[in-house]
Amino acid sequence: MNRAAFAALWSHWRRHPVQLATLVAGLALATALWSGVQAINAEARKSYDRAAGVLGQDQLDRLEASGGITVAQYVALRRAGWNVTPMVEGDLPKDNLHILGVDPLTAPPQPALAAFAGDGTALAAFLGNGFLLVSPETAARLDNADLPPLRIAADVPPDTAITDIGVALRLLNTDRLSHLLIARQQPMGLAPLSDITDLRRVTPQDQSSLAQLTESFHLNLTAFGLLSFAVGLFIVQSAIGLAFEQRRATFRTLRALGLGLRRLMTLLALELGAIALVSGIVGIALGYGIAAALLPDVAGTLRGLYGAQITGTLGFDPLWALSALGIALLGVTAAGAQALWRVARMPLLAPAQPRAWAMASGRAIRVQTAAALGLLTISAALVIWGGSLMAGFACLAALLIGAALALPVMLLALLRLARKFARGPLGEWLVADARQQVPALSLALMALLLALSANIGVGTMVGSFRTTFTGWLDQRLASELYITAPTADEADEIRAYLAPRSDAVLPIWSVDITLRGARAQVYGIADHATYRDNWPLLQALPEAWDRLANGTGVLINEQMARRDRLGLGDMLALADGWSEPVLGIYSDYGNPQAQLITGTDALAARYPDTPVLRFAVRVAPARVPGLIADLTDRFALPEGTLRNQSEVKAAAMNVFDQTFVVTGALNVLTLGVAGFAMLTSLLTLSTLRLPQVAPVWALGVAPRQIALAELARTALLAALTWALSIPVGLALAWVLLAVVNVQAFGWRLPMQVFPDGWLWLGLWALIAALLASAWPVWRLVSLPGGQLLRVFANDR
Repeated sequence: MNRAAFAALWSHWRRHPVQLATLVAGLALATALWSGVQAINAEARKSYDRAAGVLGQDQLDRLEASGGITVAQYVALRRAGWNVTPMVEGDLPKDNLHILGVDPLTAPPQPALAAFAGDGTALAAFLGNGFLLVSPETAARLDNADLPPLRIAADVPPDTAITDIGVALRLLNTDRLSHLLIARQQPMGLAPLSDITDLRRVTPQDQSSLAQLTESFHLNLTAFGLLSFAVGLFIVQSAIGLAFEQRRATFRTLRALGLGLRRLMTLLALELGAIALVSGIVGIALGYGIAAALLPDVAGTLRGLYGAQITGTLGFDPLWALSALGIALLGVTAAGAQALWRVARMPLLAPAQPRAWAMASGRAIRVQTAAALGLLTISAALVIWGGSLMAGFACLAALLIGAALALPVMLLALLRLARKFARGPLGEWLVADARQQVPALSLALMALLLALSANIGVGTMVGSFRTTFTGWLDQRLASELYITAPTADEADEIRAYLAPRSDAVLPIWSVDITLRGARAQVYGIADHATYRDNWPLLQALPEAWDRLANGTGVLINEQMARRDRLGLGDMLALADGWSEPVLGIYSDYGNPQAQLITGTDALAARYPDTPVLRFAVRVAPARVPGLIADLTDRFALPEGTLRNQSEVKAAAMNVFDQTFVVTGALNVLTLGVAGFAMLTSLLTLSTLRLPQVAPVWALGVAPRQIALAELARTALLAALTWALSIPVGLALAWVLLAVVNVQAFGWRLPMQVFPDGWLWLGLWALIAALLASAWPVWRLVSLPGGQLLRVFANDR
């Protein structure tokens, strides 16, 4: 009985292969976009863990100092009996390589250094002239670079090289250690660290975690994956609902033959499960391809924003593959729940004639509208009272779902108004027919609304960010030349050389402190018009710059002001015996850490040993190239230590543009899925359109006119959906800028609108809708006249 019943149910899909293909494709696309995002996130997090675990840096306390640690300080600790190991870190911009210098004799166990255990020859080579331990992909990239010999070590993070500490000091052209790792096991009876050194002890919890810094970025990707999955589920819901309505006669016959309701429900669930399994496997394969294509851009984004070194190649992880299968099954369950519930409540002798399967009743429309109003109210409440990143994303979800549920009633209202402007019988029929088709096309139109709203919202956010960021860079990068000296002695020589050859030489220096339980940077700036005229202050007390120059106050960045709820005039304890009022709050886009600014004299008085290695030079722009050439020749400065203003801006904008490559790609994919939803809905409805089209054809309207009317109807619905998506997209952008961005990064961007982008998006939506309707319309109007005449032989 089970086999015969299942064969009867499955015969529907054999008779309607396009419908089956639609269902599989919709679920596969939804799963692909979700699994692709999860694959990217999983690969990035593996890279974070691998980078953080190098030499136990994610587990051991460390000693740090602003400006680095001298060898004498390290020797003093070792002579006092403390078991510490030196570390040197820095970047080689020319080779895009992060150098990690270690002492293999005292370093904690690490897989990358396992080859030296018991091998004196390899250890001697590592300690002698030295070589670089790199990953296979890094070795391939640096094949012809002017570097020490390369050796492969699979456990080294990408774009990172582990080498002897002496080689690292030479490559980085420095004489200072970056930090000291403190071993867990220490001898008994040691003197306290505070009696030996003034170095700052930092625990692993206090150290900057890449996973924490980038969490908001990955959360945004996950939200996009969920949005794309939701858009794909509209296709699945549409196909399942139509298939179940078309099989009402089959369900009635099977029940009449003695098949129990529970067994029928079980067979239908198994059928959907089998389809979900196949679709999930296809979706995983597609998702892997999407992730592999997008991962290099994600790697570049994370490297530019956070300094995260993640691999640009994708590995297969069974965990995200299983999660993709799970989300596919969950999606089918959600999409098929309503259809199964209808089957469970269907009377045994229900009419066998298919109903207008997606035509919502007046009561259903009212319930849907009430749900939409409830969700929009929840969204507004979360804006007012929500105070977390998850609340921000919940606000976005409630906003989008509420707007989607409100779409049918809004379209019906707009079409009711449009009826007044219809001219002639064909025009009136077109508007009336469009109103009749709104419930049947509601799922596809909801998918289109979500895709268009996401495009408008994210486009507005990116455009606002770019415009604001460009102006902010012009303010922050007012100096024409930026210099980083290798050593303090060279810095003094360069400053003396530049003094008569430039308008001003402004020091750029900072110290790291622990402030209110978190790491922060305190910058010292000179009293100069460059800062007074250009530095972007959001709020400031009167005479803030004068008081800053006198050392009687600090400026703080917006991130710190929001995180610690600080306002103008609040007192801030920076260190023992050092408290200053907040004189102003400045914008600091892209910086994940708290930052403060004080006068150079005030900072130098408290941190006299911190070297000043960086400078901003004010000089006529036309003289910058010649000055760079003179400095390079005179001081033999390595590449990357001299940067003119245009180079710094170009590098910053390159990072910015790369940051939103993935967002743009996901926008395009989501809009493509919405277009596919339109296509599948129109395909499945084309056969059900005969009762509406046949009378018009019988009255003498030519097939060509009918085709144009069908295309016009689809274009009208798409245009109205686009118009309604504009306020939803702007609301989405506002939530992203004013709620999500503030919670994720600690700063808020001013919102700007870009109407030209909306028009282009509307044009693409119209093209997508017309392309989606072309095939169904052609199928409909190419039917032979006899088939259209048979409509009148049936009792409709």
